[in-house]
Amino acid sequence: MMDGGANILRYPHAEPPGWGEAIEMAEGVLWIRLPLPMALDHVNIYALDEGDSWTVVDTGVHSERSVALWEGVLSGPLGGRPVGRVILTHHHPDHVGMAGWLMARCGAELVTTRTAWLFARMLILDVEERPTEQSLAFWRAAGATPEAYAARKAQRPFNYADICHPLPVGYTRVRQGDVLRAGGRDWDVHIGNGHAPEHLTLWSRADNLVIAGDQIISSISPNIGVFPTEPEADPVAEWLESCSRLAALAREHHLVLSGHKLPFSGLPVRMRQLIENHHGALDRLRAHLRIPKTAAECFAPLFKRAIDEGVYGLALVEAVAHLNHLHQAGEVTRWRRGDGAWLWQAGE
Repeated sequence: MMDGGANILRYPHAEPPGWGEAIEMAEGVLWIRLPLPMALDHVNIYALDEGDSWTVVDTGVHSERSVALWEGVLSGPLGGRPVGRVILTHHHPDHVGMAGWLMARCGAELVTTRTAWLFARMLILDVEERPTEQSLAFWRAAGATPEAYAARKAQRPFNYADICHPLPVGYTRVRQGDVLRAGGRDWDVHIGNGHAPEHLTLWSRADNLVIAGDQIISSISPNIGVFPTEPEADPVAEWLESCSRLAALAREHHLVLSGHKLPFSGLPVRMRQLIENHHGALDRLRAHLRIPKTAAECFAPLFKRAIDEGVYGLALVEAVAHLNHLHQAGEVTRWRRGDGAWLWQAGE
C-alpha cells in the first residue's frame, strides 16, 4: 500500500490487526493494537520474543476493557508466556497506562528514560479535582474563547490516574547511545524530544526495524505542545533538532514501527516531511502575525482546518508552542492585553 499523497511511503500491511490480535512484522516481533477512548482511537504495542518471556514496548490505557484485552493477549498471541519487561517510549498515558498492571501481573521490569519515568510517576500521583490557578492563567494567556475558558474552569481536569494503573517505584534507565538487547537483537538507543521529553526510539542493528513510538508516525504529525508546567518552553526547537538528528540515521529500507497508524518504510522522506511540516506552519504563522493575534487566533494558519471542541486544548498548546519558538528566536514580540492574554506580532 502506498501513501495517497506522494506515493513515497510504503505500508507492508494495509489493515491493522484487530483489537488484541497480532501480526508478525519480523521474526519474533509482533504488532498488537489496543483501543483508546479518544479521537485517535488506537495505540500500537510491539511484543519482542525472548524465548521464555516477552518484552513489550508500550502498553495502552488502563481500563476494564484493556485488562480484558491484555488477558487475551497474554493467553493468545503471547502463548501463555509472561511479559518479563516493559519498555516505555515516553510518558503519555496511552503508552504508560497498563505498565503498572503488567508489572503487578507478570513481575515485569520497567525500562525507559529517566524523564519519561519521572513524568509518568508524578502525573499518575498528581490527582487534581479542580483546575489549578496556573492552568487557568495559562488558558487566559493563550486567549482561549470565553466559552472554552468557562468550560475548562468548571470541569474536573483530566488526570493520568483516570486511565493509568499506579506505577511502582523502580525502573531501569536507558539513555542516548546505549545498546539494548531485546527480541534477539541489539538496538541502538536514540532519544528524541518535542512531542515528549526524552522520547525513546530503538534502531535494530540486526535488521531494518525501527521502533519509533510517537516520535515518527506515517500520516500524522504528533502534537508539539506547551503546558502550564513550563509555559516558556520551546518544544518546536527540540522537535526540529531531534528530527534533523534522526533523519541522518534514516534509510529507505527501514521498517518503522510507530505508536499509531500503520508501520511503514520510506523513512528518509518522512523525516523531511516532519521537518517541513513545522517550517511551513511557522512561515504561515509569520504572515498571520502581521496583525497582533492571540494564540487562540492562530489555528487557521497552523492547522488549515476547523478546530472543534474535542481537539481545542491540543490545538491551543500547539499554537503556544509555535509562538514561543518565534518569540525566543526574536522574530515576534508580545504584550499583555487587558484580559491577560498575550498578543503576538511579527517584526517588520
